Order: sequence, then C-alpha cells, then structure tokens
Amino acid sequence: MPLFSVIIPVYNRPAHLRRAVESVLAQTLRDYELIVVDDGSTDETTEVARSFPAVRYVRQENRGVSAARNRGVAESSAPYLAFLDSDDAWLPRKLEVQRDFISDNPSVRIHQTGEIWVRRGRRVNPMERHRKPHGDIFIPSLALCLVSPSAVVIERGLFERTGGFDERLRVCEDYDLWLRIALDHRVGLEERELVVKYGGHDDQLSRLHWGMDRFRVYAIMKLLRERAADMDGDRLHAAREAVRGRCAVLLNGALRRGNDGLASVVRAVMKAIEDGDYSSTAFESLAET
Repeated sequence: MPLFSVIIPVYNRPAHLRRAVESVLAQTLRDYELIVVDDGSTDETTEVARSFPAVRYVRQENRGVSAARNRGVAESSAPYLAFLDSDDAWLPRKLEVQRDFISDNPSVRIHQTGEIWVRRGRRVNPMERHRKPHGDIFIPSLALCLVSPSAVVIERGLFERTGGFDERLRVCEDYDLWLRIALDHRVGLEERELVVKYGGHDDQLSRLHWGMDRFRVYAIMKLLRERAADMDGDRLHAAREAVRGRCAVLLNGALRRGNDGLASVVRAVMKAIEDGDYSSTAFESLAET
C-alpha cells in the first residue's frame, strides 16, 4: 500500500493536466499512487491522461469537481490523501516534505504547504489576508478559504468521517469542507512553498459562477444546522456574523439586478439567523449553480 493517494480531478484541460501529472511524476518521493478522475471531458484530455502509464485513469459523467474528488478517494487505497487541481503543479520535494511533516507531527491529521502564486504567467505576492494560518483556523476561515486543495494532505479516516466534498457544490466545495474539519481539528502548516498555483485563465471555476457568497452562506448555514450545538460562544457568534455580512452583500446585489427570487431566499436566511432557527432549509437553494 502506498503512503499517499494523489488525486487529480480534471475537465477539458489537456495542457494543464499534462503539466500537473508531470509534476507528480517528478516527485523525489515515489511512495504514492496517482489517480486522474476525468469528469466527462469532451476534448483530448482523455488521451493525455492515458498517455502516462503510471496514471490510473477513471472516467465519470460530468458531475463537478466535488464528485470527481470523492470518486478518486473511493478508488484509492493509501492512508493519506493528497489532492492536486489540474491547473496547478507541485515542486519535486512536495510529497517528501509532507511525509516528514507527518512523521514529526503525528497528532496533526491535516496539513498543507506554502504556495507560489502565478497569474497570467507572472508571479504575484498574496495579500496579507491570504497568509496561511495554522492551528485553530476555524474563525479566520469563515472570512475566506485558507486551505488549498493542491497543498493539503489529509488522513483518509478524517476525510471519510467528515463526509468528503459536498457534491451539491461545484464551487466553494473546499471552503465548505475545511470549515467542517476546522471546527474540530487543528490544521498544520509546512511553510515551504512547494505548490505552484496558477490563476487568471478563463476556465477557473471561480470565474464561471456568479455570486460566490451564495455558496459560502450555504456552507455556513449547513454547518450551523448540523453543529451549532457543538460550537462555543465565540465560534457561534463568528459564524452568525459571517452569514449576516455575506447575506447583506447578496441582498444588495439581488435587489440591484432585480433578482427577486434570490432576494427572497436571502431574506429568509437572514430571518433564520436572527431567530436562531438553524433547522431552516431556506438556504439550500443557494447551492444551485
């Protein structure tokens, strides 16, 4: 059994996929299996994936990145899961360093490395608010996603007990999962920059869907419904305030665009927060893309 299962979900990204796969095959640590989950590509992505003998290729109908990652986990066998987005790449010592981190920090069940950000071919420096924290990151994670799928390694058991990626979400699925995990678990950090995160291209999922706060409100409300009783006062207050702030933005946008349906849903969510009614299902339609 390998130590790591490396899972790359992909949809119609042949050139990016080639770069991602080659970065895994260049790892100094060889103790891994590599699974590419093709989420129903309609171009030459299939041929690129199958051109690498070391790749285990899995194909499914198009169901989104959450379903593709979950499928990869179901097809894998290692005790540690390492995800890599098809448009990112690893530096050669990434898995080696993370193996050593696991050995040195046996109580940490999820951790990530630092990243190099490249936008439209040029390296950029993340803003201070994007600096990755470690330890108890639940409250800061309400504001923005602070764990990168391409940088993270997670114990299989933790992933499975947390429920994996929410397949209703085609974006912000990582925000949702890390919140659920960070509520109970500390997140480790290896500060060395071992991932190259590429951005600025037209098919980034975050650029294909409008109103990203819809999905974040969905994630927080779902967590409140399931786990509010387990939150201390600070966490509960922070989660409620995060929903209020995001709903205010969504409501303003909905009214400006004449989107009465969204405005009605957002108002229902805001009322549920004010009433402390976390059993409300009004938020569920926010996950629709």
